[in-house]
Amino acid sequence: MSTGFDFKKLRRLINIYAVVQVGLVALLIYVAMNFQVGLASIGRGDLFNKSILLTLLMQLAMFYPVYKFAAREAALAIEAVQEGLTPEQLKSQRNKRLVGDVIKAGVFCFYLAFTLLVSSKNLPGAATRFVLSMIFFNFILTYLSYFQCFNFAAKRDMKLKQ
Repeated sequence: MSTGFDFKKLRRLINIYAVVQVGLVALLIYVAMNFQVGLASIGRGDLFNKSILLTLLMQLAMFYPVYKFAAREAALAIEAVQEGLTPEQLKSQRNKRLVGDVIKAGVFCFYLAFTLLVSSKNLPGAATRFVLSMIFFNFILTYLSYFQCFNFAAKRDMKLKQ
């Protein structure tokens, strides 16, 4: 079996993820500005700072699992660009990628369901905006950290395989 790697496709994926990261940062800034103005307009600007602090604490708690998942996905992506794979190896990789895709979709559906649940409750305006701001911030930062960790792990592993 050949041990060569063709990283052209993976480099393209890393570049796409870099563009997505720029978009997510722009979206994060836009959403943060909207929530800051919205909370300040009802006289609860202090809740914006609390939502930022709580979001950062949640992201700190979620960083390790996100990093491990992204590193696993990067390792799978590197295995996929190995030359000379057998059909059994390709099937195994497809199954592993499918599990990763289901996990990513599950996280997306969790945030979507949580957002819809909070939006449908009859909470006071400040409480709804506070909780929604934390949901949106966590959603964006979770995917942003996934893409950053994936790119970091993929670049690191590519250097080791060359």
